[in-house]
Amino acid sequence: MTAGITVDLTDPVPPYEQIRRQLASLITVGVLEPGSRLPTVRSLAADLGIAVGTVARAYRELEQAGVIEARRRNGTVVVGPPAAPDGSGGRDAAVMAAVDHLIETARRGGVGDAALIDLLRWRQASKLDS
Repeated sequence: MTAGITVDLTDPVPPYEQIRRQLASLITVGVLEPGSRLPTVRSLAADLGIAVGTVARAYRELEQAGVIEARRRNGTVVVGPPAAPDGSGGRDAAVMAAVDHLIETARRGGVGDAALIDLLRWRQASKLDS
């Protein structure tokens, strides 16, 4: 299940945070639905070529946020999407479609994830200033 999950060791964002963000995004957009099983910590760490503790920290943070749950005999499963920034916990389909479109457009244009996030932050700050 490493499809879509990557770790860029040159990125200043810690690897556990990269994994946490990517899994949270996959859950938010519905790629990973409630009840979906995640790979074991050891399996995902081996697939990504990183330390087990790195994946364990990402899983732990997602579990603390109520997004996933470790179950003794069923492994780690998705519970639901992360809460929206407004606390509603819901997803607006139009917003998610716009985000998907933005990501696709950025990738076609050769804009990396970190640069896209920086661009969004810059744009938001410029909107707040006007």
